[in-house]
Amino acid sequence: MPPSIRTLLLDFDGVLVDYDRRQRLRVLGELLGREPSRIQAALYDSGLEQRYDAGEVDTGDYLAELGDGLRCKVTAAHWLQARAAASRPRPTVIARIAAVAQRVPIAVLTNNGPLLARMLPERVPGLFPALHGRVLCSGTLGGRKPELAVYARALARIDADASTTLFIDDLFRNVRAARHAGLQADTAHDPRSVGRVLGRYGL
Repeated sequence: MPPSIRTLLLDFDGVLVDYDRRQRLRVLGELLGREPSRIQAALYDSGLEQRYDAGEVDTGDYLAELGDGLRCKVTAAHWLQARAAASRPRPTVIARIAAVAQRVPIAVLTNNGPLLARMLPERVPGLFPALHGRVLCSGTLGGRKPELAVYARALARIDADASTTLFIDDLFRNVRAARHAGLQADTAHDPRSVGRVLGRYGL
């Protein structure tokens, strides 16, 4: 029998929302008057996004460096509008998680910089106020999944015990690391598989 779960910890992209990087690049390009290929080069090919996700650069410097690479001013509003456009909520998953949140605390652990936390109340409003103060971005934890230390820091932030926390992610490498960190963990990549995992653990 699976252990009794007292905390549900969820990935964001690929679990709560469908994320489309090409859409993000397109919308940001339209807002800034730049080709998506230039956004790709400045954001991803340069390694800037990964450094931001790992907490190696703060939000102000991240936006400034992106602007320097694109030779224009990039604001948090630009970033949030493009990221929101690329993040399509999964209504059935959100409804199921909202029901779970009536019984056990929930939280999000995502490989993203701190700006993402500002987007969630608007993008997945059905999970607030349950997620208030419980959106854990890797950029604030000083590392990225699947680094083991990230899971320990996340659990400390929400005062949760590893053995009674269920973590759901769409990438098996992150699930495997969570198991090594002592969490209950499983992979889910669509609404049906999220439902199966929750059912398996009695949620």
